[in-house]
Amino acid sequence: MKNSRMSVPARSGFTLVELLVVMTIIAVLAAMLMATLGKAKLKAQGIHCLNNHRQLTVAWRMYAEDSHDALVYASDDPGDPTLPPPGYAVLDQYAWTLSHMNLTSARWNWDINYDMILRPLWPYAKNAGIYKCPADHSTVNVGGAIKPRIRTMAMNCYVGGFDGTDGHWPFAAPYWIYSKISHLSGSAGPPDKIFVFLDERDDRINWGNFMADMTGYDPMQPALWGFTEDLPGYYHNRACGFSFADGHSELHKWRDPRTIPAYDPYNQSPTNSARNQDVYWLQDHSTRRK
Repeated sequence: MKNSRMSVPARSGFTLVELLVVMTIIAVLAAMLMATLGKAKLKAQGIHCLNNHRQLTVAWRMYAEDSHDALVYASDDPGDPTLPPPGYAVLDQYAWTLSHMNLTSARWNWDINYDMILRPLWPYAKNAGIYKCPADHSTVNVGGAIKPRIRTMAMNCYVGGFDGTDGHWPFAAPYWIYSKISHLSGSAGPPDKIFVFLDERDDRINWGNFMADMTGYDPMQPALWGFTEDLPGYYHNRACGFSFADGHSELHKWRDPRTIPAYDPYNQSPTNSARNQDVYWLQDHSTRRK
């Protein structure tokens, strides 16, 4: 018999199983790439934020050097019920900002011309971008148009105070309200330990200052620790941007979940946070006993 050979048709594509394997590999690689890109973005935002802090702190110091050692105020006077100009107290003109941030369409939330460019630090740093953390995406609705808010930065209340005062808060009375650069030296205020600016949470930022509750700091009583209505930001993977009186800036990561409660726009209630080491860190970097 004549030998015969059966021909086998050539394969012309992937099987379903092979296709699923390839798709799975692509999905895994894409997820890894997205994670890498996400980390890179967070790192870039952190670097950008720290650069903003450094620029604003340089402006803060240059103002003091041109003003016979006097510091700008961290906030306008709480005894003055008026909002930003017109109608502010004479001393308020020396506050670094008069904006009272909220989630309304008020101009100070979104228009740099209303308050920011009129304030003492603007001539030293004419850059609206340094007043806001790049990771803060908060907005307000202005006549149907969505506009980004312009400020995330808040100043340590103990550096400048409410028009140079402690605002009549009992827990602040025993502590320094620094009014001159020269005060921020030695044990009274080591400049590398006292912060000037921080990024405040977008649902809590209001007046120009951030005020730490000093209750239980000196003498130490951890059961009494807590927060005022002010809460620090956590825009950088649970970390907050800070700048210090010596000119350096850093990201500080919060350790206690109570420091990062659920979003709660403009809750005005102080909260107890006993034995929260984040509270102690804020106290220890805000001021010293007189």
